[in-house]
Amino acid sequence: MDIVYIRDLKVDTIIGIYDWEREVRQTVSLDLEMAFNIAEAARTDNIEYTLNYKAVAKRLIAFIEGSEFLLVETMAEKVAAIVREEFGVPWLRLRLSKPGAVRGARDVGVLIERGERGALSAAGAKPAGAG
Repeated sequence: MDIVYIRDLKVDTIIGIYDWEREVRQTVSLDLEMAFNIAEAARTDNIEYTLNYKAVAKRLIAFIEGSEFLLVETMAEKVAAIVREEFGVPWLRLRLSKPGAVRGARDVGVLIERGERGALSAAGAKPAGAG
């Protein structure tokens, strides 16, 4: 299985259950691993055949900046759905964290996996969001 990844994507948003959290933007951090067959992209040296991580990052930044959630769990599910549905990713692992949310801890958050790990086709079809 090939993995395209994004590490430590920081986005400011409204997130949290406390009143003060609803009034200030906080930073969330995403680590995202996405299964994608990169064989055709490697063979042709053509971005049209791979998962465009810049397009994924831009889409997620726009979504998260424009959203307000009470729970990181809800945000994580929405982010995972966007990546899978809009970019044709069959499996992903997402770590979504709130740095500094708990005193004494660097960060807290959730780690989710969605989809089937072995669902990659050998064809390496172009995803909806590539290019």
